Amino acid sequence: MTGNDQLVLRVAGRPVGRYVTRPTLPDRLSPRPYLHPVTTLAGTPVTELSPADHLHHLGVGVAVPDVEGHNFWGGRTFVRDRGPTELDNHGSQRHTAFQLSDPDGFVEELRWVAGGRELLRERRTVAAGALTDTAWALDFTFSLTNTTPGPLTIGSPATNGRPGAAYGGFFWRARKESAAPDVFTAGAEGEERVHGRCADWLALTGENWSLVFAGATDRTRQDPWFVRTAEYPGVGSSLAHDERLAIAPGDTVVRRIVTVVADGRLDADGAATLVRKAVSP
Repeated sequence: MTGNDQLVLRVAGRPVGRYVTRPTLPDRLSPRPYLHPVTTLAGTPVTELSPADHLHHLGVGVAVPDVEGHNFWGGRTFVRDRGPTELDNHGSQRHTAFQLSDPDGFVEELRWVAGGRELLRERRTVAAGALTDTAWALDFTFSLTNTTPGPLTIGSPATNGRPGAAYGGFFWRARKESAAPDVFTAGAEGEERVHGRCADWLALTGENWSLVFAGATDRTRQDPWFVRTAEYPGVGSSLAHDERLAIAPGDTVVRRIVTVVADGRLDADGAATLVRKAVSP
């Protein structure tokens, strides 16, 4: 630990990520805990925090643009027949406690609060582990429980009328470089061919780094990937791709994504090999 509000993740003694639990942010950025900076084992940064193109992109975390009309993503809200609109509807994810806190990971309790009431309670489990001398894995699980007396639904700009914008869930804002990163899965290459589709894993490669994202449960693998490379480098899951995701009172939605963080540019074979090692029991 480096203080009451920050935790440093380490792999084999090397710092690879800083987790901020109580960031001081304006309401329109939907304040929430995040990981930044995240680095390769050689120290190359692979995240960005509040970049000029999207101030509400906060490293690695969980962000959802529509929980019963409340914005836990930040920035403008997409409103059907109006487009992106500035609304006073921002929620916040509030750190409650660490159930476990070690150099290689933690278990955290959070409250999702908006409009003066708690909508969701989250348990977040994060672990960092070595894979090779040049690669490590970030294992990220989040469980969202509806704590209200009625049903809740999670939406996205896509479910609200904006095609191709089904973001919401786990999200990783990657490092922006002079050239856009390459993106590929086992069977497809390029943003147009991988965005909005399901794949066991998806790789993003920059100048001298690689990120390989893998759904580590059957349900997580059913969520299509949200991918941006040309506009900005970012990868996330889509909790609400074609339709809103309903959560009954007291029910819980669980997702687990494992990300390989590697030095150098991996090819498809190299990415697949590391993913198998990262998600194996």
